[in-house]
Amino acid sequence: MNKTPKISKEVLALRRSPAYRKAYTDPEFLSRDELRPVRLQLELLKPEMMLEEHDVKSTVVVFGSARSWDKEQTDERVKSVEAMLKKDPKNPVLRNKLASVKRLKASTRFYEVARDFGRLVSQADVLNNGRRLVVVTGGGPGIMEAANRGAHEAGARSVGLNITLKMEQGPNPYVSPEFCFRFHYFAIRKMHFVMRARALVVFPGGFGTMDELFEVLTLVQTGKKSRLPIVLVGREYWEDVINFKNIAKWGYISEEDLDLFSFAESGAEILGRIEAFYRAHPYEEARKK
Repeated sequence: MNKTPKISKEVLALRRSPAYRKAYTDPEFLSRDELRPVRLQLELLKPEMMLEEHDVKSTVVVFGSARSWDKEQTDERVKSVEAMLKKDPKNPVLRNKLASVKRLKASTRFYEVARDFGRLVSQADVLNNGRRLVVVTGGGPGIMEAANRGAHEAGARSVGLNITLKMEQGPNPYVSPEFCFRFHYFAIRKMHFVMRARALVVFPGGFGTMDELFEVLTLVQTGKKSRLPIVLVGREYWEDVINFKNIAKWGYISEEDLDLFSFAESGAEILGRIEAFYRAHPYEEARKK
């Protein structure tokens, strides 16, 4: 009977050596600075290939704050901070945090609007071609959770493009498992937001939301992205925070650029704005421009 030849200690040590690993199975090697172009390409290809396999071609992207919670979550957070402040009543950080959380109680209505819109748009034939728009969010909490939740309640699949952050932000439970992606690079993540987008809906938010909104406005303004409906939810917030008309008054954008977006207050009104756009600009026609 043939016996398996004994492998020497020296050969076993060589097989355990990092140099002996296949390159694509070596996490330390793939994490090197020199491999950044490869990592960028992988982050581009993985979601692209998986969405293509599931025939996801037309999406509606929903941006908004991770700090806009539903009423129950907001009440719990207020009680939690109040309890911490009770133990340390002179803590200025906790006092400011409590004031901020209480201010955000007014944004619970945006959570419900996003949830309602996610449900409505997942049931509508917006493009009049039998293809439903798939809801895409950043995959996290707040407005993102609300839009994914609405789609989930409508029995539709939705996408979450999560990002690795220092304050670890996991995916919300309403993202479809096959469409729950995780990114390291903001740039590649933003490409995936825009590549299949047929509509953009933006709720009140902070730096991240502003960054994402102005990225799309710039792409459309410069012709790098075909014209699509851009709906800002909560006119009072947007007109208080950004004076778009004054930007035009100073000449840094054209008056016509103010027509790149519209305002809405409810899920039904958001959907109506998108449907009106595609009635005026049928999808096949708009795609060629």
